[in-house]
Amino acid sequence: MVELYSRDLGGSGNPPMVVLHGMLGSSRNWLGAGAALAQSWHVHALDLRNHGRSPHADPMTYDDLAEDVLAWMDRNDLPEVDIMGHSMGGKVGMVMGCRHADRVRRLMVIDIAPKSYQSHGSRAEFAAMHEINLRELKSRTEAELKMESRVSDWAMRKFLTTNLERVENPAGWRWAINLDGITRSLDELEQNPLGAAEHYDGPTLFLLGGKSRYVAAPDHQLITNHFPRVDIEVLADAGHNPHMQSRESFV
Repeated sequence: MVELYSRDLGGSGNPPMVVLHGMLGSSRNWLGAGAALAQSWHVHALDLRNHGRSPHADPMTYDDLAEDVLAWMDRNDLPEVDIMGHSMGGKVGMVMGCRHADRVRRLMVIDIAPKSYQSHGSRAEFAAMHEINLRELKSRTEAELKMESRVSDWAMRKFLTTNLERVENPAGWRWAINLDGITRSLDELEQNPLGAAEHYDGPTLFLLGGKSRYVAAPDHQLITNHFPRVDIEVLADAGHNPHMQSRESFV
């Protein structure tokens, strides 16, 4: 277990919500949407292990990630919370709901399904990140340009480089994420974390991007099998990141 970094995004006195980001993201991705959600919840955005400002640690299974969140809840005297998880964080939320139902008041999953995602893996993005020579790098803009041959989407390149941070002695750059550790865990993280019989019977929302390729219509039955009290909503104009692409509708 590692001690996770968290951001309090406001809403003290409201029911507690824990927000879990996606792969290569961080709590920083939720500053805008989280502040808006604070009108109804006391919003805590966490950095999962090997991401953001949280410690680097192996291994990185979904059970490890869930146990880290449960330990954070214990340290903060939160016996039960609403969980909102995006992408990889959504899978962590699924595991928490199915295996620790007494700690999850309700579950909200953003644009991910309980299935394996080998074909959706980020292999090109990880290869591009590993190819950056951090000792010679001058700026994030230079890193974006170097990734262009492998990562055609400019928004994705910009997102990846948010994980770069300056260092001194010697001056240069480093990855804030545990790039090697996450890369070693990709096979595990791309899998469906749920067994066929696992289910969460609490109130559940799956919020999907209509322009995203992560959840298709046939996946809705998979979702219902594990989450019988689910509402499935689609934001037609959003992609994989509806909390950023269609924030007002998302909130």
